[in-house]
Amino acid sequence: MSKKLKEWFDRDCAIRLGEAVKRNYSGFDVVSYADEVEATVSTLELKARVKLMADQLRARLPQDYETAAAILTNSLGPPLQGETGMFTEGYWLMPVARLVEDHGLENFETSMSLCAEITQRHTAEYAVRPYIESDPDRTLTIMRSWAASPNLHLRRLASEGVRPRLPWAKKLQLFVENPEPILHLVTPLRADPSRYVRVSVANLINDVSRDHPDRVIELIKKWGRQDNLLTDWIVKQGTRTLRKKGTLPKGL
Repeated sequence: MSKKLKEWFDRDCAIRLGEAVKRNYSGFDVVSYADEVEATVSTLELKARVKLMADQLRARLPQDYETAAAILTNSLGPPLQGETGMFTEGYWLMPVARLVEDHGLENFETSMSLCAEITQRHTAEYAVRPYIESDPDRTLTIMRSWAASPNLHLRRLASEGVRPRLPWAKKLQLFVENPEPILHLVTPLRADPSRYVRVSVANLINDVSRDHPDRVIELIKKWGRQDNLLTDWIVKQGTRTLRKKGTLPKGL
């Protein structure tokens, strides 16, 4: 029987993460970290397990966040090859992303740089959301550069991180109310060569359609004039809720 996702975040995961950190920070006590995780983790669900591991990791790193972030960056290991692996090969980095989410807000540039590194091995779609809420203009400026990156994982993060209704995450109410900034952000990705990125863009469009169906219809009419099969695929997937509700005009 395969393990549930939450069950991967246990003592073994703590040891794997701790040993990666110790290679770059000799003062890290792997056994103490693993013992602390093991003492509590069995009673917790997924998010609480990850938060426990993130908080205990932060407590054992240097107090200076810049120093801690440098250690973590050097501990991430090689980037993923191809589109897959963020929850299979890179699952053990989820506590690092949670650490940035919970502890890095006062060090904006460093944390965003760390998110860019994490997402090439795991994902930082949840980690970036507090930064969006705190300083949307500054965060979107960086995310626009990610959308233009040759790295597909960064392009995917540019889209996935700003989804208004990302599963397992708090709604980004500013984009629920006004989706224009994120529609502008993903427009350069409307014919992305990576299916991984296109799925994210389609899901973002579908999120927006729940609150602004007329705006999405207007958008896909414009995109449809591109006469591109990759864009057509995004349009079809991104309008699935409108199709289900029967509110998509015929011919679209």
